[in-house]
Amino acid sequence: MPQPHFSTPEAVLRGYFRAKDENRPHLLEDVFASGAELVIHNRSANIAFPAATYGRSAIAEVLVRSFSLSYENIYSFYLGRPAAGVQEFTCAWLVGMSERSSGNVRVGCGTYVWAFEPHAPRLANRLAITIEAMQVLPRSEFDPVFAWLGALNYPWSSAASALQGIPRGEELSAITEFLRRNVTVA
Repeated sequence: MPQPHFSTPEAVLRGYFRAKDENRPHLLEDVFASGAELVIHNRSANIAFPAATYGRSAIAEVLVRSFSLSYENIYSFYLGRPAAGVQEFTCAWLVGMSERSSGNVRVGCGTYVWAFEPHAPRLANRLAITIEAMQVLPRSEFDPVFAWLGALNYPWSSAASALQGIPRGEELSAITEFLRRNVTVA
């Protein structure tokens, strides 16, 4: 008799970034339960998403297929790591990407609240994303922004690490403030 497949929260989160950042929607089979719910609280006027999406295939359309039509060079980071076996996990996130059409750079931040099934395979049955900020920078900022992002540990980083090399300037002040608020004191 085959053993049931159990996913860990860490494997689910890693799979989500692989699917989204690498434009591989099929990988969401190992991330979201078929009837999963996606809720987005968007506090930025610089990006748009539906407020609620239901079902793995609709989530794949919103977070991978449609997203990848507009953006490339996507680097996403969790600013916290889940413990094994948790049923819910909340953490801050950071993302950088470039717009396909203009080459402009976008840097965003916010929080994730993940909820996992209590039974095998323990996939995500709900993801709430809060977008705190999404800054748009000119394409001339591509090199410094992507040098900074490329120096971070992917996909698990920390607010303190992200603050160390963040390019200076007013354009990223909302991101800098968010990171400062999310530095964990050891």
